[in-house]
Amino acid sequence: MQALRLNNGLSYCPDIAKPNVSADQALIRLSLAGICATDLELVKGYAGFTGILGHEFVGVVEAVDNPEHQQWLNRRVVGSINIGCNHCDACLKEGAEHCQNRKVLGIRGKDGVFAEYFSLPVANLYSVPDEVSDEAAVFTEPLAAAIRVVKQLESIAIKVIAVIGPGRLGLLIAQVLALAGYEVTVLGRSESSLALPRHWQLKTALIQDIADNCFECVVDASGQVSGFRQALRILRPRGILMLKSTFSTLEPVDLSKVVVAELTILGSRCGPFADALTLLKQQLIPIESLIDGRYHLNQGLAAFDHADQPGVRKILLHP
Repeated sequence: MQALRLNNGLSYCPDIAKPNVSADQALIRLSLAGICATDLELVKGYAGFTGILGHEFVGVVEAVDNPEHQQWLNRRVVGSINIGCNHCDACLKEGAEHCQNRKVLGIRGKDGVFAEYFSLPVANLYSVPDEVSDEAAVFTEPLAAAIRVVKQLESIAIKVIAVIGPGRLGLLIAQVLALAGYEVTVLGRSESSLALPRHWQLKTALIQDIADNCFECVVDASGQVSGFRQALRILRPRGILMLKSTFSTLEPVDLSKVVVAELTILGSRCGPFADALTLLKQQLIPIESLIDGRYHLNQGLAAFDHADQPGVRKILLHP
């Protein structure tokens, strides 16, 4: 089968063997996959991953190895990306996201979805409603991550929020926050980067025009050290900084304001797939307007080059 593999650089491999599936897993045929900022950072060295990349997908279950799972055959599915040990306290009490022995699809110890076929535990699968197109369903994982922000903030008395980074994930976060009733401003570095959020009827501003110490909560989805620095700059004393970016950098960052201004920093990662699919079914977000290109797997290197260009949002891959 075809696949995009990371090993001392990204390469297209036309003849990798199909994965074998055990009794608890499903073999999935890829329909669409999305390139995200984490994939781009993995290619640059983030997390030291080796293997087939990719974790945003929609596909069709081709085979299962357990008669109890036959109902999954031929279903359109998406899947959560964390695979826990199912024995530790984290798995038993909170789920696989913080299992110290977890594998993460296309990111940590588990081959990903930039391939014609891949495997995933049946327990990780979610059926895609008929009302949700493949082009929308492929956004389930990042939309779930956006919903996670709302769930982390819902018990905190905050009304006004800035989202830095009008890119793939930042726009989803801003829209989900706006739907939840927050007063949201999307901040970017150029007027052109703010065109789509304005089209989505979100409030926007240039980050360089924002005064110091003026937001009580900032979500950094920029994927850049510069975005993190700007987030610190515009936060009020005792404000909340939520980090959504994963990136690899050796640049120094001055954290003195975190101490002096008594800032609270919240990390935010994976979110609820069921909630994301429900929101996609409601069609409240013009999600397909985020798609900037589609490529075959055998054009994967060109797809990554395109995805890494400034201002480009979602690039999709298909077999």
